[in-house]
Amino acid sequence: MAGGIREQSGDDLVENHEINVTPFIDVMLVLMIIFMVAAPLATVDVNVDLPASSAAPAKRPDEPIYLTLKQDLSLSLGNDVISREGLPGALERLAKGNKDARIFLRADKSVGYGDFMTVMNLLRDAGYLKIALVGLETMPQATFSETTAPAQAPSTP
Repeated sequence: MAGGIREQSGDDLVENHEINVTPFIDVMLVLMIIFMVAAPLATVDVNVDLPASSAAPAKRPDEPIYLTLKQDLSLSLGNDVISREGLPGALERLAKGNKDARIFLRADKSVGYGDFMTVMNLLRDAGYLKIALVGLETMPQATFSETTAPAQAPSTP
C-alpha cells in the first residue's frame, strides 16, 4: 500500500519499503489491450478465388522437354515412363547436357502440392533450374458491361 496509518505521534516519519505497483499494472493492462486489438489485424485472412491466366502463351522451343507427373505419381519424360532415380540421366540425354534447357512440367490436377514439389526438387537436384509450369489456356472473360447487358429475345415476324 502507498500510505500507512501512523500509530505514533511526532515529526519523525518511518520509511515505507513497499513498492507502489498500481501504475505498473495500469501500463500492463493498456499494453495488453493494444496487443489484443492489433494481433488480429496483423494476420491475413482473406478468401480469394484466383482467376485463370489469360496471358498470351510464350514461344515454345523447337524441341520442348515435357516432364509429366501423372495421377498415380509416375513420371513420364516425353512419351516414355521413367523412374525417379533415372530422371537425372534421362534429362541429361534429352537436353544434351544443357542445364539451361527449359523443362516443361505438367501435372494432373489431382496431384497433391507436396508430391508436385518433390518432383520440382528432383529437377533442382539434377541441376535444371529453368522450369515452366504447363496449364490449360483459357479465353479472356467478358467484361462486366457485357455480362450485365440484358439479353434480347429473338424477334419473330
